[in-house]
Amino acid sequence: MNRRSASASLLALAASLGFALAAPSASAAGTTTIGLAVANLQADFFNQIKQSVETYGKEKGVNVITVDAKGDAATQVNQIQDLLTRKIDALIYIPAGATAAGVPVRAAKAAGVPVIAVDRNPPDAPGNTFIATDSEAAAEQLGEWIVKQTKGTATLAELQGQLGTTPELAREKGFSKAIAKAPGIKVVARQPAEWAQDKGFAVAQDMLQRNPGINVIFGHADAMALGAAQAVKVSNVGHKVLIAGFDGDLAGLKAVRDGVIDVTMTQQTQRMGRMAVDSALELIAKKSVPAQQLLPATLTTKENVGPFISQHP
Repeated sequence: MNRRSASASLLALAASLGFALAAPSASAAGTTTIGLAVANLQADFFNQIKQSVETYGKEKGVNVITVDAKGDAATQVNQIQDLLTRKIDALIYIPAGATAAGVPVRAAKAAGVPVIAVDRNPPDAPGNTFIATDSEAAAEQLGEWIVKQTKGTATLAELQGQLGTTPELAREKGFSKAIAKAPGIKVVARQPAEWAQDKGFAVAQDMLQRNPGINVIFGHADAMALGAAQAVKVSNVGHKVLIAGFDGDLAGLKAVRDGVIDVTMTQQTQRMGRMAVDSALELIAKKSVPAQQLLPATLTTKENVGPFISQHP
């Protein structure tokens, strides 16, 4: 199914569920309830946000209802409809994909429920505020580090995330900006691996078979970088392959420490969750919140990875 037909199908589903008829906010009932719609709890990044939102929400006396779309946009449409009928006061929303990601935002706003988009922001229907890493700046910094490490000469492959999503678009833009300054770096392969380690392994293995001279692989998430490292190991390419990731999740950080991957960009994931709760409470109280709240990431190598591991929940 192409993106346009998939979007039409989800729009039809949303209409059939009666999104516009969702119950109004329940703030008058005296208990603040926030819905947290997560893209996929199999990913450590999203699990960290979940833990942060739930822990901080409890500190603030907020009831948090969490749902996991398991990577499926249609499932998420159903889940958010259910959250709206349960009279949530605000929605913290991590879209499960780019296709029809704006449907739940429009539904929530029609019901008078503010939306805090985290990590991914539907371009056609953005949340009331968007909280994320400044992925473009971080990926550009990572690209500049790779240019320096390779002295501007390399054969490079990229493992992309879910195409069309906010972080994928931003990371591609920032990284490409840095690499463009080094004409000696040739990008010989660029293919999506959907943020997943197993797909990262399969795609990287195929890339190495077709281009055995690859000596740099950038996985747009740590999971894909770990898959690439496994592919390099079994492919016996006979030369060093520099492997870069992005996220700074626990597995990625340990891989940097152990020399399995060379570098990652560590995001402030737990802080994002707390910011999302604070923004939700401010929006519920009808206070002004910036449309965009971007955080820097930290370039992380073996030299500075230790504190990030020890601080990890």
